[in-house]
Amino acid sequence: MDVKSFIKAARLRTLPLSVSGIIVGSILARFLNDTHPLGYNLLEIFCIHKEKNYSIFILAILTTIGFQVLSNFANDYGDGIKGSDKNRTGEARMVSSGAITPKQMKSAMIITTIITLIIAFILIYVAFGSENFVYSFLFFGLGIASIAAAIKYTVGNSAYGYSGFGDIFVFLFFGLLSVVGSYFLYTKHINFQIFLPAISVGLLSTAVLNLNNLRDQSEDKKNNKNTLVVNLGNEKAKKYHYLLIIGALFTALIYVFLDFTSLYQLIFLVAFIPLIKNMKTVSQNKTPSKLDSELKKVALSTFLFAILFGIGQIF
Repeated sequence: MDVKSFIKAARLRTLPLSVSGIIVGSILARFLNDTHPLGYNLLEIFCIHKEKNYSIFILAILTTIGFQVLSNFANDYGDGIKGSDKNRTGEARMVSSGAITPKQMKSAMIITTIITLIIAFILIYVAFGSENFVYSFLFFGLGIASIAAAIKYTVGNSAYGYSGFGDIFVFLFFGLLSVVGSYFLYTKHINFQIFLPAISVGLLSTAVLNLNNLRDQSEDKKNNKNTLVVNLGNEKAKKYHYLLIIGALFTALIYVFLDFTSLYQLIFLVAFIPLIKNMKTVSQNKTPSKLDSELKKVALSTFLFAILFGIGQIF
């Protein structure tokens, strides 16, 4: 068994995007619940100045990474056995290339699921203890739902990634659940104001998926993978892409202006410079394969947005 092939299948470049919501939720949990003066160190910025909160942050990051790796394994497996990756653009997929057999990938998915569930269980216990059974039960259910969503994206006859619903699930799990869920782990309550940056993270994460689908539109259509891009068509999908990025900017600005205290809160606008350039690149694109390099740019811009948005709210 080639370990390098499994590392490639894990698609490490997607991991910064997956933890963006955790970063935003963690920082806002500190910012909205404490009124400390300036002079934060790095641990304080990420709401891990206490031992318990430190553990929650690390475990939440590890759980999210586990879900993302599982999703990438499942995507590789599902598209591989269906033949959707035979002529794909970008990084080679391990099952379709023969580097990993379907049986080996299935085993990797099972192992990843077990490890992630164990970490998630520890996270829930650290966050809620034994006295908050309802919260523990709810979050364990959300963990199971996340695993099901990761697998069902491309696996099975009713894979939702083949029916145009992938965007909805990415928005919900990468945005709303990631930000609001991580915030709740610390605070044990919901501040509805945080749904605004949660929407921003969700829309930017969906923009990454949309770019991926724009790149693969031709092959997806041949393989009956009816993504939203396939259903909308190229030009409408481009307009949809612009709306995702502009929408993310708009909801982030609303959050800031609802409680504006300093220009530092607008530092996140730096992350939108490459995103605006990306919109121009997408609008001028005539060769979908050339969009592959844009995926990394938008994913890293989302990660940068998470960091800058959080820091801007604190300072």
